[in-house]
Parts: sequence; C-alpha cells; structure tokens
Amino acid sequence: MNRVIICPQLVRTSRPFLFQEAALPRLSRRALLTGAVAAASTAALSPTAARAAARPLGGARVVAETYVDSRTLDLTIDSPALANPAVKVRLLLPPGWTPTPTRSWPVLYLLHGAHGDHTNWTSSTDVASLAEDTGVLVVMPDGGRVGFYSDWWNYGHGGAPAWERFHLVELVRILEGRYGAGTRRAIAGLSMGGFGAMSYAARHPDMFRAAAAYSGVVHTTYIGPHAPSPWDGPGVVQNAFLEDALDPDVLWGDPISERERWAAHCPHDLAHRLKRMPLYLSCGNGKPGPFEPPGTPADTSLEPLLEITNRVFVDRLHQVGANVTANLYGPGIHNWPYWQRELHASFPLLMSAVGA
Repeated sequence: MNRVIICPQLVRTSRPFLFQEAALPRLSRRALLTGAVAAASTAALSPTAARAAARPLGGARVVAETYVDSRTLDLTIDSPALANPAVKVRLLLPPGWTPTPTRSWPVLYLLHGAHGDHTNWTSSTDVASLAEDTGVLVVMPDGGRVGFYSDWWNYGHGGAPAWERFHLVELVRILEGRYGAGTRRAIAGLSMGGFGAMSYAARHPDMFRAAAAYSGVVHTTYIGPHAPSPWDGPGVVQNAFLEDALDPDVLWGDPISERERWAAHCPHDLAHRLKRMPLYLSCGNGKPGPFEPPGTPADTSLEPLLEITNRVFVDRLHQVGANVTANLYGPGIHNWPYWQRELHASFPLLMSAVGA
C-alpha cells in the first residue's frame, strides 16, 4: 500500500501537501534504498589499514577493514570532517589489486540516495559483475541519510558534517595513498546521489572526467510549473530533512534569503562548469513501467518533478554547449531496476572517460 506523509508546504504556501511513495512488490521502497548488508566477518586491522592509522591523511584514518568477499572491501574511517569515528566506504577491487598496491587504477565513484548507505549499489544492482573485468576501482562511500553531498552551513557556523570535504579531500587522500586509486575519476549517483555526482563534478571539474545521474535531484533551485507534483526544487531537499525530523536550514540555509548558497551547489546553476566532460542523465515520469507488476500505482510526486527538472537541466546544458546524453525514458518510477539499467547504459561512457 502507499505510504503518505503529511507535512507543511515548504515553499510559498501554507497548504499541506503529500509525499507519496510508490508501492513496490514484496519490499518497501525504503527497504530497497537501504539494501541488505552482506554477511561478513570483520578482520583484524590489516597492514594496509595499520599504515593508514599510523600516518593519518588529511586528519582522517582507516581504523578497520572488512572483507565482504575477495573483491569487496569495506573501510571504516575516523573522519574529522564528519566528527564521525566510524564512517563506512565500500570498495570493489579491480583484478590484480593487492593489499600493498604497486600501481594505480582509474576510479568510479557511485553515490547512494537519501536514507541509503554504502551497501546499496552492491546489494541492489549487479555492479560487482559489471565492473569485474574493467580494471576500475569502484568506490561507494556513505553519504549520510540526508547528507546531500555538501559541507553543511549549520546556521553560519560550519563544521561537521562536512560531506564534501570528507569525500573529496579526506577520502581521496586515503584512497590514493593506500588503496591504489588513480587520478582518472568518473562519478555517478541516483536521486540524492545524482545531485552529488553533478554538484561535485561542477564544483570540482578538474577532479572528474565524466558524470552521470539517475533520477537525480539536479535542479535544487527550481521554482516553476511542476504539476502534478506539489513540490519545487527546494521542497524536495527540505522534505528529505523533515522526514528525519531535521531543520532543513542546517544544509544551505533558507532557500530565499540564502539563494546564492543554494545556487553555489545546484547543478543547473553550475551547468557552465560541466562543459568539458561527457555527461549522462536519465529519469522516469512516475508512471509504472516495464519493471512493475500490473496495478502498481503511479508516483505522483517525486519522479514527475525530477523528470521536469531533468528536462530543464538538459536544456540548460545544451545552451552552454555541454556534451550530454539524456534518456528521459517516460514510464518508470523511483526504483532500483531502472537505476541498474541506466548504470549499464551509461557505463561505456564512464569507462571510456577514465580509460578503463
């Protein structure tokens, strides 16, 4: 059955609105987003992690390694940027990788969506087999339940959590210093992670060679026609925080009075900074598609608005002369089978960009 959350309208009106999640067979959408954590035993700190602990990089250090299987390695990191001694990062190791790497590999960062974690991509897609023979190191970091891949404003005080600093400074230093990560990087993500992929790529264009977003929140400052969804761009972000009983203003402040700060993270507003790399964007329209059984209700809120804002973003990318491939595929809800399909569709573009 559908789950309905009623909360105050976030922008421009005091009328209530509904956040309606599409019903899914057997598993709730929250369960799919969270994923099942693979069974694994935590090994004692390996020589690799011991060296990282002995020589902190950027203040962050690896405090444990967990081998889920022969190719899947979970890191536990003590991160000053997050004020978190146990943030998780999952690695899919390339062929030939050893605990003391003597070479470097190209890197694909995969970012999860809201209320997800570092296990989602391996538990909900076949990325492990897809990347098996590519020679790429796949990095799947925790991004917080509603971290939004940003250093939080915290009412002007800054400080933790600083997700952008963790991912692009602390984690990069650890991966390049201890785990054989090279400097040829691509980045992709879904929903909130799609925002992260495009925002990180736009804010740090020299770090990434390609970016992809699947059902991504790519226009966080969007105000405009958005029927049948009751939201606009700020409303999507703010509702995610309200679901976790958090004040949305901790992220970038009020979307009107702090408009410049919102724009400084918004992929649409930063489109001109994405001109030099190949991009891939995809989104459904909220109507049940090929992966849903008969009778599945339509998503009347999130995915329809994401389709509209993705179209606006694609138009803007064309205006600035960016190299963008877009698959706004019509029927399809906010669900993992579509994101796996789109990962496959975009994978050649991502791999070509990093030379894998």
